Amino acid sequence: MKAILSLALSLAFSLPILAAAETKRPNLVIILADDMGYADIGAHGCQDIPTPNIDSLAKDGVRFTDAYANGSFCTPTRAALMSGRYQHRSGMEDLSNVSGPLPKAVTTLPDRLRAAGYTTGMAGKWHLGDQAGFTPVDRGFDEFFGFTGGGHIYVPKANSKGEYAAPILRNREPVKESRYLTDAFGEEAAAFVGRQRGATKPFFLYLAFNAVHTPLEATEKYLQRFPNITEPKRRTYAAMLSAMDDAVGLVLAKLDAIGQRDNTLVFFTSDNGGPTTRNAVNGSRNTPLRGSKCETFEGGIRVPLLARWPGVLAAGAVYRQPVISFDLAATTLALAGADAKGVEGVDLIPFLTAKKSGAPHDVLFWRNRTRSNNYGARQGDWKFVHSTEGDAEPGPKQTPARDMLFNLASDIGEQRDLAAQHPDKLAALKQLYETWSDEVDADCRKLGIEPMMPKTAPGAKAAPKRKKTKQ
Repeated sequence: MKAILSLALSLAFSLPILAAAETKRPNLVIILADDMGYADIGAHGCQDIPTPNIDSLAKDGVRFTDAYANGSFCTPTRAALMSGRYQHRSGMEDLSNVSGPLPKAVTTLPDRLRAAGYTTGMAGKWHLGDQAGFTPVDRGFDEFFGFTGGGHIYVPKANSKGEYAAPILRNREPVKESRYLTDAFGEEAAAFVGRQRGATKPFFLYLAFNAVHTPLEATEKYLQRFPNITEPKRRTYAAMLSAMDDAVGLVLAKLDAIGQRDNTLVFFTSDNGGPTTRNAVNGSRNTPLRGSKCETFEGGIRVPLLARWPGVLAAGAVYRQPVISFDLAATTLALAGADAKGVEGVDLIPFLTAKKSGAPHDVLFWRNRTRSNNYGARQGDWKFVHSTEGDAEPGPKQTPARDMLFNLASDIGEQRDLAAQHPDKLAALKQLYETWSDEVDADCRKLGIEPMMPKTAPGAKAAPKRKKTKQ
């Protein structure tokens, strides 16, 4: 009898404790910039464009020096972030209107988080499918405000046509939007956070700006902040970035207002390096990195990454091991206690809190066969690169790709090709890359999707069609 009573008392006291623990799972916020230069935040030394709100995440949290995007342009990185896997495994090696939407066979990050009891919201650019069944509210988001394509005008214009003038959607319904688009995304994201005041469920917010992607458009309010920048493109870029920083500030302030600052992990990053020489050149800077968006030099793939979680992550910390976009998916899933089956990313929190040592990854890979066939791999400080520079299309304004080897510890700008001095290291990295490439292609075929092949390969198809029945 005493044993039964003891068990009953134990259950009576443990259930409220478990319920309380449930509410302590952190809220999760991922903020993604579009086409932002590596050098264009104060935390990375930018002098001409103040970014106080973005910089506050580094001041109050962790700045990653060696953070990478999974892809060197839009859709591939977003596919990796939303799937937690190399995008090549699901055929997402080009833009969504070329590759097709993220296959239905892929369980998305918001799918997993919602199944774990999170309220999920998104504001901004999707770029992973615009057909019925493939939009954000079809792929795990409870709420969506934004657009599904690859870009959008920022200032509404009468009679505008084309993809960049497509209606802004609230969930599935078009809305008439008159605000400067970056302002709108910040306000809508902050409103989503505000609606979580007093909620019993934790929340996940994905704020995916189209800023600072072209078209270069800013309102006078933001342009007036930069009278000393005389180069027109850089001045408009600065104004657009300043608007984005304000929008980030709105979200951070709303977290404070609802009392959730300390119970929220916030990530800020970008989908690729700045387009300094090709594909939507916008006035960004990647200093001191070599290369641009659409290339696998550091300038195309190394991106800002900041993380804030007060009381858990040390303020002002710097983390120097290589990490990559899909680690954000793995980290959020681990904190949520969500299903992470098949996820390739690594939970970063144990590394950031010194519970684990060493590097999260042995080797990282990049590949895009449709943008001049650029690819590469990094292991430790060594990086193998096969990449073009210049125009996106082969021709006199593009430098042909070749196999190169760099040691990033002593040459972050990738100026000294060491391939001739270290042929064995180059060969080893190439072999790792080729094994990985074959593996992800095999996984892609398991979904009934033929992997994209280089445009330059004899008889290759640049953009094979998906088998729709397999999506």
